Amino acid sequence: FFSLHFLFPFILAILVVVHLIYLHIEGSNSPVGSKTPVDDVVFHVYYTSKDWYGIVVTLMLLSVIVYLMPNLLGDPENFIQANSLVTPVHIQPEWYFLFAYAILRSIPNKFGGVVSMFFSILILFFFPLLHRSWLRGLPFRPFGRMAFWSFIVNFVLLTWIGSLVVEEPFIIIGQ
Repeated sequence: FFSLHFLFPFILAILVVVHLIYLHIEGSNSPVGSKTPVDDVVFHVYYTSKDWYGIVVTLMLLSVIVYLMPNLLGDPENFIQANSLVTPVHIQPEWYFLFAYAILRSIPNKFGGVVSMFFSILILFFFPLLHRSWLRGLPFRPFGRMAFWSFIVNFVLLTWIGSLVVEEPFIIIGQ
């Protein structure tokens, strides 16, 4: 588990480099699906400078947060002195796992909750297969637009439900 946390940044960096190489060889696609040589922009000078600008700005913001405000994004409960005799009233995971936590606790059967959580993530892999038109982009895909916004609404709703205490109206909303 810990070795995966160590290896993932390197794997991600390799994938970014491979992506940039393919982008340099193939070029980027138009969102509407049309391929005209008039719209082509030279990759090296234009996009490389834009990428370096984004990297520098991101690293500066990250450095400001890390060095000047290290406790800005910390959980307030981390500053409470530990007491082994008292269990917190409401235990919840980090915010990015709250949707999965809401799914797990909304379904009474443990195995059913795990299967539901697995399918809630697995369904994201089937979205690209739903529409096979030569026109790319959401303006030309009404079902894709509807699926995207329903995903966003469900994710926000489940994240909100996962952060609340397990009580009757929130259990029904989570289901």
